[in-house]
Amino acid sequence: MLMSTAEAIPGKNYEVLGAVRGSVVRAKHIGKDILAGFKSIVGGEVTVYTELLEEARAIATRRMEDEAQAMNADAIIALRYVTAAVMDGASEVMVYGTAVKFTQSN
Repeated sequence: MLMSTAEAIPGKNYEVLGAVRGSVVRAKHIGKDILAGFKSIVGGEVTVYTELLEEARAIATRRMEDEAQAMNADAIIALRYVTAAVMDGASEVMVYGTAVKFTQSN
């Protein structure tokens, strides 16, 4: 499925099917959290959190794509990601966009 952060797809005619979204809430593993705490002392990238958020984005995107496919969409435009802490040690990743169906040009 075509996914784009653009508000429109140049050269394509389409009808808007509606908004689609996907989300996931992921919690940190206590052992990895302790290791990440050590990393914060010396500085640098905290790769365990990077990996956690990458995985969460992939899950949320897949859920959004499944919702769009259920609507028989060909593409999702105006794609946006949002991340928020929902409680200490857990973050939500949400992705949303507009599902569209390609139409024939007139």
